[in-house]
Amino acid sequence: MNLSAHKEVMTAEVLSRRIAAVFRDHGFQALLVGGCVRDLLLNRTPKDWDVATDATPSEILRLFPDANLVGAQFGVVLVRDGEAQVEVATFRSDGAYEDGRRPAGVRFEKSPREDAARRDFTINALFMDPVTGEILDFIGGREDLDSQIIRAIGDAEARFREDHLRLLRAVRFAARLGFRIEPATFHAIQRVAVEVRTVAPERVRDELTRILTEGAASRGFELLDASGLLERVLPEISAMKGVQQPPEYHPEGDVWVHTLLLLERLNHPTPTLAWGALLHDVGKPSTFQMADRIRFNGHVEAGVEIAGHIMNRLRFSREDADQILALIANHMKFKDAFAMRESTLKRFIRQPGFEEHLELHRLDCLASNGYTDSYEYVSARAAGLSDEALKPAPLLTGRDLIDRGYRPGPLFSEILRAVEDAQLEGTLHSAEEAWGLVEERYPRTPSLQ
Repeated sequence: MNLSAHKEVMTAEVLSRRIAAVFRDHGFQALLVGGCVRDLLLNRTPKDWDVATDATPSEILRLFPDANLVGAQFGVVLVRDGEAQVEVATFRSDGAYEDGRRPAGVRFEKSPREDAARRDFTINALFMDPVTGEILDFIGGREDLDSQIIRAIGDAEARFREDHLRLLRAVRFAARLGFRIEPATFHAIQRVAVEVRTVAPERVRDELTRILTEGAASRGFELLDASGLLERVLPEISAMKGVQQPPEYHPEGDVWVHTLLLLERLNHPTPTLAWGALLHDVGKPSTFQMADRIRFNGHVEAGVEIAGHIMNRLRFSREDADQILALIANHMKFKDAFAMRESTLKRFIRQPGFEEHLELHRLDCLASNGYTDSYEYVSARAAGLSDEALKPAPLLTGRDLIDRGYRPGPLFSEILRAVEDAQLEGTLHSAEEAWGLVEERYPRTPSLQ
């Protein structure tokens, strides 16, 4: 079936409606379902579009032979057209859940009513006729949507014991939508919270990342804490509660309060910035000491180590982990910016993803004493420096040193760094000047030859 033979720009929404039209032309039911219906009713732009049908997987593939069967056991097929993709699933009811993740078996159904009953929350079990816009609501989802409530379908505890990831999803939806979790559902989360430890690390990471980046990170972490989930998935963050800070620098309160205030100010952050914001002070609980005042000596180094364990535990990519750890490692350096040598400041600014370092520092200031002098200074300097000024073409290379009779070794990096330092400081402008510095500081004694 060629879905692109139309002039309309193909998007997931357009594709979903065309898929539904194909099903109907062949005598099948086809309804929009789940998050896209919920978001449309809330006047939000859906992120994903899903279609539910009474067609079996084999019938779906017959109509869409280029589609991919991504969940054969569960009747899920992925239909693509260009960049647009839509998940199409056969109406089904689920058998027993044996592993806290997925049912041991499913039964394909002919009615959306049975399909609604097996879903997680009432607001995610709404169906919409893509032609008429009629809403099909079998479990009170429309009322809960209007009342801004997250409610598990049926027996809440049973729903969470079926799929333990639903524990985190309940918090994410409540935070993202600004809804409250219905009391029986919330109490069920508290009773079952320990089961979140069985969820695959990657799935935990992804749900936490969504909580951090979807616009209500602070409230999300308050709910994680109140539900008992936080101490199970991120005990290092739970440990921040009650860890006091010196009031002259942190009048806002303890490390937990400071972190929540910082998260509250995140505005469409990248995942790495969001995690850097969450973890920037993760080393404070273990380094707290009361001397002449409250101190956290070595908290940056401790934070990098602790965060590294978290990155490994939640299986972050190497690229993301490196950036998050760099954010933690450098977040206290801004206070020294005014006293930095020009070469040091330029090296600081030319770090990969420095805009995230700047933003984390800005948020850190606003969530504490409100002083942004260092941020404004570094931000202005960064804006005024070209790429060439930050990373000029080298005046000398290792090959140049070898050609002059220097023997390769650890001293090479020291020599080249000294040359680049002077170049960044603006005191060297040519290879001839660079050789003058090298021969003055590093004469070719027998040990260097």
